[in-house]
Amino acid sequence: MNVPELFGSLVFNNAVMQTKLPKDVYKALSKTINEGRHLELDVANAVANAMKEWAIEKGATHFTHWFQPMTGITAEKHESFISPTKDGCVLMEFSGKELVKGEPDASSFPSGGLRATFEARGYTAWDPTSYAFIKDGVLCIPTAFCSYGGEILDKKTPLLRSMDVISKQAIRILKLFGNQKVKHVNTTVGPEQEYFLIDKELFLKRPDLIYCGRTLFGARPPKGQELEDHYFGSIKPRVSAFMKELDEELWKLGVLAKTRHNEVAPAQHELAPIFSVTNTATDHNQITMELMRTIANKHGLACLLHEKPFAGINGNGKHNNWSLATDYGANLLEPGETPHENAQFLLFLVAVIKAVDEYQDLLRVSVASAANDHRLGANEAPPAIVSIFLGEELTEILESIENNTPYKGKETELMEVGATVLPHFPKDKTDRNRTSPFAFTGNKFEFRMVGSSFSISGPNFVLNTIVSDVLEEFADRLEKTDNFKKELKEIIISTIKKHKRIIFNGNNYAAEWVTEAESRGLSNLKTTVDALPAFITEKSIKVFTKHGVLTETEILTRYEILLENYCKTIHIEALTFIDMVKQLVIPAVVSYENDVLEVLGRKSKLAISSELEEKLATQLAELGGALDRKLTKLEDGVLKTKDIADSLELAKFYRNTVFNDICELRVTVDELERLVSKKHWTIPTYSELLFSVM
Repeated sequence: MNVPELFGSLVFNNAVMQTKLPKDVYKALSKTINEGRHLELDVANAVANAMKEWAIEKGATHFTHWFQPMTGITAEKHESFISPTKDGCVLMEFSGKELVKGEPDASSFPSGGLRATFEARGYTAWDPTSYAFIKDGVLCIPTAFCSYGGEILDKKTPLLRSMDVISKQAIRILKLFGNQKVKHVNTTVGPEQEYFLIDKELFLKRPDLIYCGRTLFGARPPKGQELEDHYFGSIKPRVSAFMKELDEELWKLGVLAKTRHNEVAPAQHELAPIFSVTNTATDHNQITMELMRTIANKHGLACLLHEKPFAGINGNGKHNNWSLATDYGANLLEPGETPHENAQFLLFLVAVIKAVDEYQDLLRVSVASAANDHRLGANEAPPAIVSIFLGEELTEILESIENNTPYKGKETELMEVGATVLPHFPKDKTDRNRTSPFAFTGNKFEFRMVGSSFSISGPNFVLNTIVSDVLEEFADRLEKTDNFKKELKEIIISTIKKHKRIIFNGNNYAAEWVTEAESRGLSNLKTTVDALPAFITEKSIKVFTKHGVLTETEILTRYEILLENYCKTIHIEALTFIDMVKQLVIPAVVSYENDVLEVLGRKSKLAISSELEEKLATQLAELGGALDRKLTKLEDGVLKTKDIADSLELAKFYRNTVFNDICELRVTVDELERLVSKKHWTIPTYSELLFSVM
């Protein structure tokens, strides 16, 4: 296999465009992509024709506007290239108009009450900054998605808006430091994707996995992840075959799949890509999750992307490695080797610190879901308390700046910001902190709270927006001052003093940290229901509307969609659990109970000791009674949800009542699983699900 030849072979990328497009068309399209210029129709027509010819050469027969609605997954409506001729034949056609705009039915996508069901029209608009690609014989054109009235209904548009905003504000800062060559600043992301692989036949026997993505019950197996023998262990043949095909298919689509390995939990794995520009990384991660599922199916496997498929072992996260880079490749979070560069680095660093501290609640909202609530705060994921890990050395440098005292490192040199600090901060001098929600790791920040099933667009447009807001404040101050060095020094020092409470280098899992965080004034929004109201506060609405990332209407609709998703998730889990108990658990218990009573009856007639059977019968009867009571309680709770109209109150009821009833019922079902014989308990157990793939 020739990987360089394979890579990007199904992507209408820059190299293909240079070959297929006339020079003037390529130049015009490049200006649209790189400078945000308007795309003229004649240019769009030329691009569309070249794109069509290339796609047909690759075997494509259809095209689709590939977009990311508020469902969290991608959407596509396929249109063939065929156009009829007068003689009863067809031509293969694709116009610039079809390239730049599509018209999908928007009525059935989440809109948060923004639109009535009968208002069906919606639009997709081509995003020329993301390359078109071919998937399953279909030319996929990455697009944004909006309603007939222009309100955005997708996850991509606010990300693109936020990228423009942060570029604008970062350039203002760079020009103040004398950088006149920068034209654009990109945020870059490398999302590490965790997932489980289990046997497909067993998956199909678990309705909870099919409908909910997670097991609603299951007794813990004798062995879990205690021995840590799965982490980085040798990859099993079926999994290796899956990973090999996944890499090949991702490489064809230009996805920079780099690292693959076993994760901590049994049956858990990870794929990590090389960094790319955020909107491209978002598209690629959506493609990755889709291909994981389809390729797993080909190998007789099921891929689980839920944040907590199994209780008692690690869940799935998606570590969002975020940084800032200029159009010529300079990383703005890379500590420099000269005082001038280091001062610039420190300004961007404290901007991120200030943004995370001031908008910690918004970052928590950006990773909020019913699924991620299971994971955040467990011992494989950061807690719901947002904090920043900088490492001892960088923290000490900031302290020396704040106090205007020499930094007691190996080297010291006077910096131009007026404090004695290390002129070059060595990368990787400090160990990583896997318990931190937001950790600096040498030249980037790793946002570890993101859930595995999430589109990374949400966390990143929030992060981009809040950092932009701080950069704008800094730029305003620096542009107005007559003494740049003095004002720069004041900004850095005052920001450190005011926002150092968000910096924590210790163990985020420790109970003491919860108390300390509270004393620092940090928020602890433990559940999605606690977090979501922060999205619609005056402060949150102001930061998004001020920078044009979201309108107030768009914020409110997203808030309603998130609440609705939360309620629907718990509702589906409750109904699934009720069905499984009635159709699978109760029949298994009754069948086993009948066998036990039959043996008990025979022994009684023969006057033989039946202590074991009597004990079993008693346990089964007691647990059966508890099962019936808890099942009835859950059913009653589900019925009561129909009487609650307010979205937030409904979400609170689902969290406080329905979800708690699910948890209580699970305890009894898990006890029954441990008691009922394997002959009668036909539901695949954790032992089978986690250890069956060889």
